Amino acid sequence: MKATPVLLNESPLIRKSKTVYCLWLILLATFQLGASVPQNQIALSQPLTVRWRYESDRTSNFTPAADATTVYLPLSEGLLVALNASDGQLRWKADVGGNLSASPVVDDRSVYAAGRYGAAANEQRQANGTLRALSKTTGVTVWMRTLQARLSGSLLVGENALFAGGADGNVYAFDKRTGLTLWTNHYAEAFSSQPAAAGHLLYIGSEQGSLFALDQATGKAAWHFQTRGPIQGPIAIVNGTVCFGSGDGYVYALRESSSKLLWRRRTGAAVQSVVSVENGLLAASLDNFVYLLSANRGSLIWRRLLPGRISARPITAPDGALFTPLSTDSAIVLGLRDGKPVNTLSIGEENSSSAAPIAVSDLVIVTTPHGLLAFARPPAKP
Repeated sequence: MKATPVLLNESPLIRKSKTVYCLWLILLATFQLGASVPQNQIALSQPLTVRWRYESDRTSNFTPAADATTVYLPLSEGLLVALNASDGQLRWKADVGGNLSASPVVDDRSVYAAGRYGAAANEQRQANGTLRALSKTTGVTVWMRTLQARLSGSLLVGENALFAGGADGNVYAFDKRTGLTLWTNHYAEAFSSQPAAAGHLLYIGSEQGSLFALDQATGKAAWHFQTRGPIQGPIAIVNGTVCFGSGDGYVYALRESSSKLLWRRRTGAAVQSVVSVENGLLAASLDNFVYLLSANRGSLIWRRLLPGRISARPITAPDGALFTPLSTDSAIVLGLRDGKPVNTLSIGEENSSSAAPIAVSDLVIVTTPHGLLAFARPPAKP
């Protein structure tokens, strides 16, 4: 039997002092554990109220970019404005010329914005395109490129390169420091999607239903997979599986290394977004349903009908997913466990914007037809 050491000369006062000291350590550790929970973590199922609003009648269907302190809002007629994330105050405004043609992105130095000028976007003749890097602090143009045709969908910023697809069938990689072209691939199909990257591969979908996996460094095609509808929404890469939705109404799961089809799941209409959550894949379809599918087999866990079409990817958090259905006056939060509504955020008017909501620190930011609304937890009562 192992003996327990005993201090023979320890007085009752010393033992009492040690007990108090241990209790103090336990309380301190408990306090520190509580303090370690991020105060800026969004709890979508909890009450959220409007912290600030930015009013503008020039909002677009392009999703704002953001970093920890600033929101970069794309507006019509080629305007990009930078707002303080904390209070919505204007930092700077930049005119990129023409009209914006893709959702902007931001990194630690610059904001990248694609535009078009010349022919209107809905004409047969392609518009001429531009790509700019703007200073995050001032909005001044750092460099600008002119292109034969506009870039579309969303830009994607990597460690050294900026990736984008064009309406003329080109996929580009640009040096994000200089704007010089690193490589270009041309395909006989247009691109208007949200590219994704994982490992050394870039994934981008086309209007003709192709998903391409390209080497980020060289542009060399690793593989491509064909669907029967446009691929426009976000692409999720989960444990070696590439998951995405198509305009043919299916959610697809492919093996990342070979494009082998692992499973596909039918929905009632074109699939607009697929995002990964802890318990599966959330798919939003133009049939007004949200589907939660198992990531390994595509089995249906639940589905929930929303009051409007879902054209944008949701915000997700451990306690729910926030959607902004079109033609409704509220954002809706669904619980991830069973898909039941757990919260609603009133936006005060019918939503007609396809811009996705974004999360910035402890804020949920929603684009409306007349500006931005930033929601947050109500201030703690004194």
